[in-house]
Amino acid sequence: MPASAAPKALPAFDLLSPKPLDAARAKLDEVFGYKSFRLHQEGIIAALLEGRDCLALMPTGGGKSLCYQIPALVRTGSGVVVSPLIALMQDQVDALKDVGVKAAFLNSTLDRLAQDAIEREFAAGALDLLYVAPERLVQDRTLNLLARHEVALFAIDEAHCVSQWGHDFRPEYRQLKILATRFPNVPRIALTATADERTRQEIVTELSLEDAEVYVASFDRPNIRYTIAEMGSMSARERLWQFIASEHPNDAGIVYCLSRKSVEETAAWLSSKGRKALAYHAGLEPHIRAGAQTRFLNEDGVIVVATIAFGMGIDKPDVRFVAHLNLPKSIEAYYQETGRAGRDGEPADAWMAYGIGDVVQLRQWIAQSEGSDAFKHVQRQKLDALIGLAEMPGCRRQALLAYFGERLPEPCGNCDNCLNPPKTEDGTLAAQKALSAVYRTGQRYGVTYLCDVLMGKEDERIVRNGHDRLSVFGIGKEVPAATWKGLFRQLIAAGLLSADEEGHATLALTPSARPVLRGEAKFLIRVTRAPEKKSRREAKIIAKVSPQDETLLQALRALRLKLAAAAKLPPYVVAQDRTLIELAEKRPTDESGLHDITGLGASKIARYGKAFLEVIGQYKPHPMLNNRLASSVNQTLAAHLRGLDAEEIASEREIAVSTVYAHFADAIAAGLVEARAVLPLDDAQMDEILAAFERCNTLETGKLGPAHAALDGRYDFGVLKCILAELG
Repeated sequence: MPASAAPKALPAFDLLSPKPLDAARAKLDEVFGYKSFRLHQEGIIAALLEGRDCLALMPTGGGKSLCYQIPALVRTGSGVVVSPLIALMQDQVDALKDVGVKAAFLNSTLDRLAQDAIEREFAAGALDLLYVAPERLVQDRTLNLLARHEVALFAIDEAHCVSQWGHDFRPEYRQLKILATRFPNVPRIALTATADERTRQEIVTELSLEDAEVYVASFDRPNIRYTIAEMGSMSARERLWQFIASEHPNDAGIVYCLSRKSVEETAAWLSSKGRKALAYHAGLEPHIRAGAQTRFLNEDGVIVVATIAFGMGIDKPDVRFVAHLNLPKSIEAYYQETGRAGRDGEPADAWMAYGIGDVVQLRQWIAQSEGSDAFKHVQRQKLDALIGLAEMPGCRRQALLAYFGERLPEPCGNCDNCLNPPKTEDGTLAAQKALSAVYRTGQRYGVTYLCDVLMGKEDERIVRNGHDRLSVFGIGKEVPAATWKGLFRQLIAAGLLSADEEGHATLALTPSARPVLRGEAKFLIRVTRAPEKKSRREAKIIAKVSPQDETLLQALRALRLKLAAAAKLPPYVVAQDRTLIELAEKRPTDESGLHDITGLGASKIARYGKAFLEVIGQYKPHPMLNNRLASSVNQTLAAHLRGLDAEEIASEREIAVSTVYAHFADAIAAGLVEARAVLPLDDAQMDEILAAFERCNTLETGKLGPAHAALDGRYDFGVLKCILAELG
């Protein structure tokens, strides 16, 4: 029998304790301050508690860490987490310690004495969770250490690293299948946010997870707006600044570039514009990289300009934008990198600009990389899929999710193509001119040269080559260079032109170009569009709290910064923004009230609760919220004070619209708000409802059913209840 199919031992928890899942829910509330599980968390946790293996695919910010942290706290023994990056280990261990969890890591940042001390703690059962790198885990010393104490579970984070076809392959991950044979009765969970079907299968095979339960959550991040900018006459850097200045003038963000030189130049350029911008790439001294990361985590409004060396495992929740100044290598890479924005669920942007040079450079890298022909073929397919996403005229989110095997029935309404649909026109004649220029110049030149030929520029090189005497010379002089460059980009994306892979950036015709050149097929081109519109979503969510609560929120932010500095932690570890917002809205007056706040568990309340209450006590609540109504009703009223309507409140709070109206009815009955202030009704509609009430004797009976029927069900019961509350 293969190791992966070995019988699982009985769950390793105390049978005298409450039911394991009840214990897990208690840990969720007591330790982490959350009141309920989300996505597939409960199913995954239940499986691990019962000793079953799992493969979990969940989006960034979807709560993957809790899926193994909570079972590790409930089961007997210590949880062992395989983590690929030192920074990721440090951040997670710091956050766990802050909520009272006994956690540690073993990596090269520790000296031998510190490592020995942690190993003794693990062997003595003094740790809830131990984080290790994959290459350290498979060493005999570590495997022998794990055999000295009961292991509650193994969590293999960033499991896509096991795939040779993926965007972040790490050979040492493939050695982790040893866990299935050395510890056959210990449940294992592999977790990732990015894996297409091929990568998922490779995770299963390479980690011996054939019998694992598979949980695939939606890959959709609806709070992220996807935009891929068309260059036109502006440079990518100028378009980036236009985007940052107009959309995120004070927000934290990440800007990705392909080269180290571009990283440093872009960081300096953004700094010259007045933003706090820091460079980060593998060629910088370790202390410079560490300093940039620390400032990014601890300060507000910092922009990190980086290669892909930055970002994996960064848990900063309030990154409001991720920008790409170049094309990434694949959709997986794009999805993972953009997923670092908006982890708190608030609106965020994924913005990208790219040009022909990116396509040429990436294809050259693939051709010159080590690996089999099959490997290079797959990498070309992945790059082509990303180019297709960049050039498509339809909903980008639908295409992005389809790549991961998920269907979005309707266009998302929150990407550039949905908000500002591109136009297409017949570009066959222009395409024929461009393709002819490639052919008649010998298929040995790059885009800039070809544009100069088409525009009739008599530069020395063109004259020397005799290309000023070609029939294509000057046949496109009425078209701007930026338009020709955009057309060449679209011809490459459509597969009619190929860029050479020897590093000379020259273009050549492909067999697909022949039908267009012969007039047997048409070629549609995208027309450069006007500047992007703002999304409706962004217009809806402007203020996070009502004006009356804003002063308190800022005071709580200042307190958080002070507490974080004292604890030497990033501010978001002390409390995330939504925790501060709830504190500002609910204004608890004692410790019991703090237990109702999302993100405040017992340890944080013991550590920071008194300070929060002292600041809150200095501010009087809004008169409307100083009442005896239920907490849930006051949450709805607080959202109403921020200017949200019933549908927006229902969406934000994840409750039914009818429930929102029921809350309004309670507030109307208490004399706190008028019906007309919360109902989307004009005078004619109000008169119609009042007439129905009169015909059906609603005021006397208090029954809404007859009136609802008389109105043909056109008005929500909650709306009718609000009007009845005001009349009563």
